[in-house]
Amino acid sequence: MSLLKTLFVGAAFAALMLGQAPKPVRTQAGMVQGVDMNGVAVYKGIPFAAPPVGNLRWRAPEAAAPWTGVRTVDKFASACVQVPIVNAALGMDAVATDEDCLYLNVWTPAKTPKDKLAVMVWIYGGGFAIGGTSMGLYDGTNLAKKGVVVVSVAYRVGALGFMAHPQLTSEQSGHSGNYGLLDMIAGLQWVKRNIAAFGGNPDRVTIFGESAGGIAVSMLAASPLAKGLFQGAISESGGNFGPARQKENDGGVNMVSLAMGEKGGGAFLAKLGAGSIADARKKSADDILKRSPPGLGGFWPIFDGYVLPGDQYKLYEAGKYNDTPVLIGTNSDEGALFVASAKAAEYQSGTRSGYGEYADKILAAYPGGSDAEALRSSRDLFRDTEFAWPTWAWARLQSKAGKGKVYVYYFSHRPPYPNAPAFKDWGAAHAGEIAYVFGNFTPAMPAAAADRAVSDEMMSYWVNFAKTGDPNGAGLPRWPNFTSTNGQVMNLNDPSKAIPVPNLDNLQVLEGYYAWRRGQAETKH
Repeated sequence: MSLLKTLFVGAAFAALMLGQAPKPVRTQAGMVQGVDMNGVAVYKGIPFAAPPVGNLRWRAPEAAAPWTGVRTVDKFASACVQVPIVNAALGMDAVATDEDCLYLNVWTPAKTPKDKLAVMVWIYGGGFAIGGTSMGLYDGTNLAKKGVVVVSVAYRVGALGFMAHPQLTSEQSGHSGNYGLLDMIAGLQWVKRNIAAFGGNPDRVTIFGESAGGIAVSMLAASPLAKGLFQGAISESGGNFGPARQKENDGGVNMVSLAMGEKGGGAFLAKLGAGSIADARKKSADDILKRSPPGLGGFWPIFDGYVLPGDQYKLYEAGKYNDTPVLIGTNSDEGALFVASAKAAEYQSGTRSGYGEYADKILAAYPGGSDAEALRSSRDLFRDTEFAWPTWAWARLQSKAGKGKVYVYYFSHRPPYPNAPAFKDWGAAHAGEIAYVFGNFTPAMPAAAADRAVSDEMMSYWVNFAKTGDPNGAGLPRWPNFTSTNGQVMNLNDPSKAIPVPNLDNLQVLEGYYAWRRGQAETKH
């Protein structure tokens, strides 16, 4: 083949893949030009807020500066500054990072602004310490092809996203610490103001997220600042219904009060060698990152009385939340990702330390007489405290107090993990459902026909829910809504079918534990 012919064929193939560039879209800040990817217009790296740097560090996001002319938005922006944790086998890509990171991305199949398609806004997970919108798993093309506009929003993580401090509380009218959540809210406000220009319906927005993103969805469902910004919520392995932690090793409890958050922020500034917030704002982002705790356990959202008014369990009991339909659920073997091994003696002593007076009941439900039993129980206890119990509590509370219907799932389809010893005993581990929700599989985890079938079914459920508030549709197994008298969940597998709540006896033990823990907190106050 001649060089000229080769170039011609290559150009024709590129044109076929990319299509004609979509028309520029006018946002409130200026015009943006995206690219066409197989019939889906894609806009990457649209600023939705000003760079949170310098004096804007540890402040609520401010409006992005307007621009003139047409801004080309065909590349993802840098992810927010974070600890470097990558697992390529599980779809975690290495990402470039920068403190200037408040950008979002849009995938739209709409032909005109008059299409008014339902909108799905993705919030990534990562323990509020890592994550970004550019990971291949999160590409919105396949969902968009089912007739929705997909948006993914970046938010600050780690110390830069969730550090509270008395000086910050003073300068911000009595609250601090939840900047990452405020970023999400700013992204939703951008969607409300701008998504119609991309063919989306600003009054038919569904937020969805996984892990920390699913927990954030739960938090937004209870935040007065997010009222009216979405009409549906999907939480994958998330939920925030435990009380505030009273001491560092309280078992199964992540949230802290503003006072405890401020104490942690003070300790961090001392480690940073900063005598004040003003000094800390002069430190480089790299300095802050170097002194941040390793792993995912450093900083977390807090009950600040502003973004998060308080104990979400009690708020739901009182009907004080953003009442929309919800689709929520967990995976069958969430804990496998977090617990690689366990020793019986260490498991038992750790459980007794973390669960105090309730430890005997916890160990009866999650026994650890041998190392093998301790491993299984460690994984199951992690699954249930971090994900399954909050989801079950959410479902029960909303089905009693709310108008929005509740749909609960249990993802038990085993993903195509790499053929390696580390994965040999895994079931449907934490984050295993993401590839199915987006229809994106990695080279290390290629999809078989059964995986593609489950994925197509799940994408249809998610998109139907975004469009109507109900996941059901033609050709799909019937998914009953969860009620106080019919507590069924959809077991997502091959085939999918409705089943009773799995592991119910253990969840009821945890319901007693969290009630006891909540009582302990109230007694101290």
